[in-house]
Amino acid sequence: MDKKFIITKRAGIYGIIGNIFLLIIKAIVGFISHSQAMIADSFNSAGDIFASLMTFIGNRIASEPNDEDHNLGHGKAEYIFSMFISISMILVASKLLYDSFITLFTGSELQFSWFLVAVCIATIITKLCLFLYTKHAHKQYPSILLEANMKDHKNDCIVTSFTLLSVLLTLANIYWFDSIVGIGISLWICYTGVTIFIESYNVLMDISVDDKTKDLILDIVHSYKEIKKVEDIVSTPVGDKHLVFLTIYLDGTMSTFESHELADNLEKTVSGLDKIYKTIVHVNPI
Repeated sequence: MDKKFIITKRAGIYGIIGNIFLLIIKAIVGFISHSQAMIADSFNSAGDIFASLMTFIGNRIASEPNDEDHNLGHGKAEYIFSMFISISMILVASKLLYDSFITLFTGSELQFSWFLVAVCIATIITKLCLFLYTKHAHKQYPSILLEANMKDHKNDCIVTSFTLLSVLLTLANIYWFDSIVGIGISLWICYTGVTIFIESYNVLMDISVDDKTKDLILDIVHSYKEIKKVEDIVSTPVGDKHLVFLTIYLDGTMSTFESHELADNLEKTVSGLDKIYKTIVHVNPI
């Protein structure tokens, strides 16, 4: 199995274990202390478990090699399961947003507890470790599943820091901030979910390769003095990379062997770019 898929699988397993631990302690302490922010945080951890599970399953499918029914592999499974993650985040955020607004207008029953402080600190440390691990993994092996988890862990570090602040403010009899934090967490989760959804949607709808990579491809094409003309680059996503189709025009007097040799070299060179899965070159005479 490819190293990328092994690392992504490991990140999913670590995420599941870490988030189950956090869900249990957040839910217990949140309901006991009546902290809307901590309850929101516990629901967030439940969503994180689902996200890590989707990462594990999606990565397992995406790691399958190409076969007769899937000639280009199973790479798009990453984006299908990332879309599941984003939808779950948006649904959870909507429920938390409603509950936080209700608490804001009806009053908070938050009771200060040092257990709340301890849970916040434990969450921040756990999520920071998971974030650093997935960030390192994503830097080595870019994947939307790793990216989704990395953003999720980073967001959790931020929102839990605000949860900790809301708990500490109760010592000064400031209770409304707890509901505000709950609203903020909800909006943040929703925003992250929408961005992941859009990215996944674009790939599933066969978005073309980015302009920077397209320029690199054109630079390579133009480095061949034999190529008289190149038509627009056509591309389609394959997992986190792209399949590229090029139509080039060569001197009609060039031999078939020479033109095909040039096309083969061009395919190999373009396919060597980071974001390119495979290149197919079609030759026309001019």
